[in-house]
Amino acid sequence: MTRPRLFDAHFHVIDPRHPLVENNGYLPDPFTTHDYLQRVAELNVGGGAVVSGSFQAFDQGYLRDALSVLGPDFVGVTQIPADTTDEMIRDLDRAGIRAVRFNLKRGGSAGTDDLATLARRVHDLVGWHTELYVDARELDGLEGVLSRLPAVSIDHLGMHHEGVPALLRMVESGVKIKATGFGRVELEPGEVLRQIMEIDPTALMVGTDLPSTRAARPFADTDLELIAEVVTDTVGAAHVEDVFWNNAARFYRGATE
Repeated sequence: MTRPRLFDAHFHVIDPRHPLVENNGYLPDPFTTHDYLQRVAELNVGGGAVVSGSFQAFDQGYLRDALSVLGPDFVGVTQIPADTTDEMIRDLDRAGIRAVRFNLKRGGSAGTDDLATLARRVHDLVGWHTELYVDARELDGLEGVLSRLPAVSIDHLGMHHEGVPALLRMVESGVKIKATGFGRVELEPGEVLRQIMEIDPTALMVGTDLPSTRAARPFADTDLELIAEVVTDTVGAAHVEDVFWNNAARFYRGATE
């Protein structure tokens, strides 16, 4: 089958040459850039975003190395402490970092107390957006903060079916949503995808979530087929390229090419 070109908006690289931090008793197995490229060789990946995980805390070495191997079509999503200097943020931007992540579900990142200040600072300084790994059931307490931030995305469809109403309100306010991690969510992905597309076809970004650490089911190629099918059935086949490439490429790189 001919697969749409994919900007893989969410995957992890786990390089054992760099520090790993045990998180809730968990340490991941290695998943190097070579492993990633081998796994997605048939998926028509043309670029993507390497995302820092809870087990990597504030380490930047692995991310710099990964981006140097993957090349300029890929960007990084990092976790940094709130007191990171402007000079360091600019240096990370030059290395290809384009977003800051707040891991509110598993920790390892700056916390909610620093969310608004740090998110605004990195956006004003280097144009980064903010990414949240958060159970959407917790969004009610964050909506006021998030709605005032310049650019935000939420991972894994918000995780839980009870949080979908809050997630959809975020979509209405301009927040981007990652269609990722179908094997770790407690919701019906196809239905949530449909609801997001009906509100804002530019909101959805596709990612593999490889290597699917701690997920009940790892990423499967059929996850991409489901997304393409729902997009086609909801708003038409012409939007598949936007969902698989243009939305994320524009969000991370400011352009579709």
